[in-house]
Amino acid sequence: MNFESRHLLPIVLLAALLAGAVLCDVRSRRIPNPLVLAGIVAGLALQATVTPGAGLFSEPFGALGLLKGAAGMGLGLLLLLPMYGLGAMGAGDVKLMAMIGTFLGPLDTLGAGLSSVLAGGLLSLLVALCTGSLRKVSGNVKVMVLGSVLRGMAGGSARVDSPATVTGQLPYAVAIASGTLCYLLLTRYFGWSLL
Repeated sequence: MNFESRHLLPIVLLAALLAGAVLCDVRSRRIPNPLVLAGIVAGLALQATVTPGAGLFSEPFGALGLLKGAAGMGLGLLLLLPMYGLGAMGAGDVKLMAMIGTFLGPLDTLGAGLSSVLAGGLLSLLVALCTGSLRKVSGNVKVMVLGSVLRGMAGGSARVDSPATVTGQLPYAVAIASGTLCYLLLTRYFGWSLL
């Protein structure tokens, strides 16, 4: 992708919003609704006002349009909503992915969402390795998944219960920001095709 000054606004805006979400999530384990709402408004405003093109991070540079921005928001919400329903993720993380969707549109939101889930798994493994808790984490995952599956098969709630011995939690905004930025770098600036 050839970088021009008109590409700067969406890049800086999305990066600042993601940095703010990560900072808040690391400090307080919450992603503020006003930050997410401001991002949704900004993403939709860009999609509605920038000259039409292939996307805010694509060539030819330009907006996908308000409908595709809204579709990206909806898909971002739907991608992580099951993990929220199972109790494996907070609502702020789901809303953050929806916000990202307004900037990317539906197709790239799918790629960024999948990359974020992959980044979350890799970051969790890295943290477990660095803290020496990999054995405890793997035992917790086994008990949580098995309990959820068995309850679901018996007709009960498939909600994932918290483990008896907590090994720590990864602020998931870190994984969402990392996955999204890696996806954009690999697909837009290095030309990889991930979908």
